[in-house]
Amino acid sequence: MQFDDSKYGSRNKRGDWKPYKLSTNIPFFDWPFSLTKNLKWLLGIPGYIVPWTFFYGLIAVILWVYFTPSIETLKNFNFNWFFYLLIRNLIITIVCAGGLHFFLYIKKTQGNAFKFNAKGMEKNNKNFYFKDQTLDNIFWTLCSGVPIWTAYEAFSLWAFANGYFLGLEWNMHPIYLGLTFLFLPLFREVHFYFVHRLLHIPLLYNFSHYIHHKNVNPGPWSGIAMHWFEHILYFSGTLIHFIIPAHPVHAVFQLLHAGIGPLFHGHIGFEKIQIGKIGIDTHSHAHYLHHKYFECNYADGAIPLDKFFGTFHNGSDESQEKMLERYKIRMKKMRSTQ
Repeated sequence: MQFDDSKYGSRNKRGDWKPYKLSTNIPFFDWPFSLTKNLKWLLGIPGYIVPWTFFYGLIAVILWVYFTPSIETLKNFNFNWFFYLLIRNLIITIVCAGGLHFFLYIKKTQGNAFKFNAKGMEKNNKNFYFKDQTLDNIFWTLCSGVPIWTAYEAFSLWAFANGYFLGLEWNMHPIYLGLTFLFLPLFREVHFYFVHRLLHIPLLYNFSHYIHHKNVNPGPWSGIAMHWFEHILYFSGTLIHFIIPAHPVHAVFQLLHAGIGPLFHGHIGFEKIQIGKIGIDTHSHAHYLHHKYFECNYADGAIPLDKFFGTFHNGSDESQEKMLERYKIRMKKMRSTQ
């Protein structure tokens, strides 16, 4: 049974779907401050913790406990355990991205319900390697994205094992380390925003970021389909543990969140994914608009950085007009300097 997406949004003549609900930031920054709204955002179902932060946290704990070498082993770098981590991360990515692509884009289990762009992935398009958007995305994800993710993870675990990163034990600091799981996704968004704005500088955009933006209509494999230089910047957030105390599981969590988070959010192409009779929000519309228009929503939407810097597009006609006006002003300035 497919959901009736007309209750949640409208569809234009091309078949593209747009949600009625506008994109918002977390209520912490709203004024006047509302404790009720913030508790609902944090503890509600769905909310900040459930389902997605819990989902990534649970996977990270399982990986740390069962599928990561011991601290003693990690003290001495060895290509054997590096390749073990690489294969582990490749399997995770293939299962997640491949599974989403198979069910949503090949088997089409929910048809076009909640799908922003009615079109499928590009084929016979010279802009992509192999003239195929999906194969191009798979290439950049598996040949660049996952190896660089793994390199950062291997370095982070080695640094924790040898005391270069500030490490704490769970039995001594359980509350702090538990709250760190809640802090890191928000830090990752701030890190992502400034890296993302940097990559939109023309020199860096033309060198690297254009690879990712070929995906005007992104799919699950588009999430970390980036140039190697962008991957180096994108995954570098884990270096915060030079100054922020944590536990090695947090490095696993942070990099997992960066590695597979974009597959489920922002690039999946659907605002909701249907599992049985349950529709799970992916919160993807804001970042979809960034891929569609380039000029807005450089952050993921939780922290109002785009509001602060005047680039927020919440999906409304008013935001659309403001974005077009910014674009006209920018183009006018560019012409005047030529």
